[in-house]
Amino acid sequence: MNHLRRATALTMACLAIAATAFAQETKIKRADLPPAVEKTVADASKGATIKGFSKEMEHGKTTYEVELVVNGHSKDVEIDSTGAIVEVEEEVALSSLPPSVAAGLNAKAAGGKILKVESLTKNGKLVAYEAKVEASGKKHEIQVGPDGKPLDHEE
Repeated sequence: MNHLRRATALTMACLAIAATAFAQETKIKRADLPPAVEKTVADASKGATIKGFSKEMEHGKTTYEVELVVNGHSKDVEIDSTGAIVEVEEEVALSSLPPSVAAGLNAKAAGGKILKVESLTKNGKLVAYEAKVEASGKKHEIQVGPDGKPLDHEE
């Protein structure tokens, strides 16, 4: 019986650790934002429509995301608890991409239909382009670097 208790306790501990390793996103209200985050949101959302807010805990760090619509396209801004912008995902028109990026995305889409393209900027630097693709009735995401070439790892 003692072994069973230990095994159960060990299993529960492993599950708890695994649960905290994965991102846990929850919808929140603007009033729930810390003051530093609120200040950044106020600056980032000038001239935009705010669609919503979320809070995410990943690897022991909390970040906040504001979903915006700017001039008819989506823009998601991820902000850390100090108010610093961590990541920006902004919708871009496929026709506005540099030719090398459009070619790279089309190659990775492998005949699938590109539904939406976003630029990914981390810590102020463009790191990738991400596209939502539909192929054989299923949707998935692909990424290429700012030069249109495949990435060593997903951003």
